[in-house]
Amino acid sequence: MEFTEWIRGRTDEQLRALVSARPELITPVPAHLEGLASRAASPSAVGRALDRLDRFTLAVVETLAVMDGPMPKERLRGLIAAALARTEPETGGRPEAGGVEPEPALSAALDRLRDLALVYGPDDALDLGPGVRKVLEDPAGLGPRAVDAFRHHSPEQLDEMADDVAPGTTGSGKERLAAALAHPDALVKEVSPEARGALDQLAWGPPTGRVPNARREVRLASARSPIEELLARGLLAATGEESVTLPREVGLHLRGGRVHRNLPAVPPPLEGVARDRELADRTAAGQAFSFVRAVEELCERWSIEPPGVLRTGGLGVRDMKRTATELDLPEWVAALVVEVAHAAGLIAAGGGVDGEWMPTSGYDLWRVRGTADRWVTLAATWLQMDRVPGLVGERDERDRPLNALHTDLRRSPAPAVRAATLGVLAAAPGLAPARDSVLERLAWEQPRRRGPLREQLIEFALREAEQVGVTGLGTLSAHGRALIESGDAAGLLAPLLPEPVDHVLLQADLTAVAPGPLTSELNRWMTLTADVESKGGATVYRFSEGSIRRALDAGHGGEELLSMLARHSATPVPQGLSYLVADVARRHGRIRVGTAGAYIRCDDPALLDQITADRRSAALRLRRLAPTVIASRSSRAALVDSLRAMGYAPVAESLDGDVIISQLDSRRTEGVAPVRAVASANGIDPEVATAAVRALRAGDAAHLARREPVDAPNGQVPRGPATATISALQEAIKQGVRVWIGYLDSQGNATSRILEPARMEGGYLTAYDETRAAVHRFALHRITGVAGL
Repeated sequence: MEFTEWIRGRTDEQLRALVSARPELITPVPAHLEGLASRAASPSAVGRALDRLDRFTLAVVETLAVMDGPMPKERLRGLIAAALARTEPETGGRPEAGGVEPEPALSAALDRLRDLALVYGPDDALDLGPGVRKVLEDPAGLGPRAVDAFRHHSPEQLDEMADDVAPGTTGSGKERLAAALAHPDALVKEVSPEARGALDQLAWGPPTGRVPNARREVRLASARSPIEELLARGLLAATGEESVTLPREVGLHLRGGRVHRNLPAVPPPLEGVARDRELADRTAAGQAFSFVRAVEELCERWSIEPPGVLRTGGLGVRDMKRTATELDLPEWVAALVVEVAHAAGLIAAGGGVDGEWMPTSGYDLWRVRGTADRWVTLAATWLQMDRVPGLVGERDERDRPLNALHTDLRRSPAPAVRAATLGVLAAAPGLAPARDSVLERLAWEQPRRRGPLREQLIEFALREAEQVGVTGLGTLSAHGRALIESGDAAGLLAPLLPEPVDHVLLQADLTAVAPGPLTSELNRWMTLTADVESKGGATVYRFSEGSIRRALDAGHGGEELLSMLARHSATPVPQGLSYLVADVARRHGRIRVGTAGAYIRCDDPALLDQITADRRSAALRLRRLAPTVIASRSSRAALVDSLRAMGYAPVAESLDGDVIISQLDSRRTEGVAPVRAVASANGIDPEVATAAVRALRAGDAAHLARREPVDAPNGQVPRGPATATISALQEAIKQGVRVWIGYLDSQGNATSRILEPARMEGGYLTAYDETRAAVHRFALHRITGVAGL
């Protein structure tokens, strides 16, 4: 049966399963089923589909690939059973973990392969889809067939080899040699033990090796070394100047006719430590709360002192170290916080010409939401982003450091690896599997996706999941499971979060103790008014002249500060703290700094006399303009900083003489688009799949019938409000009926079209256009109206 006809004979439900499992086949939707079949056979599409197979299902594909042409299921079952039942001496005669009957695993694998259109045909004639054999390189570790392995040899050389190994036969040298290698038992028995040892090393793959001067001319009579024995008999084929390969027929003979050995039909069991699930959920919830607060603290600090953007992009090493110190986190955790906040659109590059990293306007919307909802945003972003925070601090192939927020941190497999890793954890509720066990399970689930980078990404996913709060004590939490399954993660997390407190305990030594996590607003206010001295079960804040001045600079008055302290303290405000606030507030703003270069203005001439007499002011190059005004060539910001370093408490003022308030949330940049959701492991949305299949059926019917374009109805072009148009199109898609639309072409001319709508997304309608006899996409804003037929 032809592959295209097999695709055309699939039911709508089977086609929906195909496009759901392989969404790249309908991006965009092909015009007809023949186009779908052609796209499904393309090398890139076949490679993606094979990458999704587990080890057993891939072994079924490899077995069909090794044997040319259609194969009955009974023969396939025998080959798979031989691989499953095999035992090896090193295991003490015990069967391997996969030593089970091929059924029902084989039937399930074939069903899945048919759903993916990698295998087609009835059970008595199973075959691989077009393009699959070309994509598979050395299937099951077997080399090419003899006719392909010797294609680079000259006819004269092939004739000489055929005369040696198959004397008296007729035909071309390649044909005679291929016929002799189809049954290589006699040739293999002739070689020396050393040569047989070389064959055994290549038997189970990889089938290639390197030898010097592989293309040397050698005959049976002149063969001296073990390799020359094999080359002369055609048991090895030279594929390059220093490379040889084992022909497939010889490999199968050495394997005793088997394609695989010790093939596991089921995944390896996960090994690890059993955890109390309730305790794990509470632990994960606590970590989720800490991660949300770390992101919030990062944004608040970068609101006041945003770090600069490197010329090459990213965050500087010093700024990264300073951020880790301020957040009291290891550098790799701080890098994770920074990267997730950036991917979620909470921070971005903005500011001046050189640029600064600062919060976006989206951060202000995010921080007013509930803690559980904020965590879902961050966790979903981490799961879907293609950036790899774990690479921060490592070096690239040019020995350059990889900085946080740099584009070089992008790795396209990262989202899929995180999803696969969490999928392994989801398969073992209450178990904290060991790292090696997770790697072994993923190697079975996706054997084609292996390599050092993938193992590194898996390790990053495990440790980052714990830090973000998706897992607790190494096991997947209930809210983490809901996150990957698109459930109510926020609803499951909210009851487990610690209850925020709205008060602190003021101490006589100018410290305040927060007996638990503070409410968001109180936490922001305390971070502004005091400095964090220590964290733990309780956070200790310390008040100082600098922290009080920071609050005054942000626009708070002295009385307001004392009122806030009294309102949010469970203990009376200590006298020492009251004196500190009053003293700083009294001195705050007596000196005003503006722009001359800059100027100093003060109503107290004696205080200005004190400044000009101070030797430390010499570098400021001050000049007295009036009893209450001094000019300086320094900038306003530098003058304010210098006067504060001298022990004064100036404030900056505008050209109009108004005090400039440096509010905590005044530094913002334009928001950036957060990470978009990627296709889930379950495929695309069912409605999209249904619409795509409907469009394919309509386009295929037109393609087969070769329908001529039909004329649109005579009369006024349909017109109507946009909302009514969209509603009518949605209803037509649901009902599967034709509609008459008015449409403005690219020149603005009004036209009439008769359509069979298939799907509507991204501002476009995909439909079969009967007036053009083809599938087209229509911009919704150009549709003037809709009428029924």
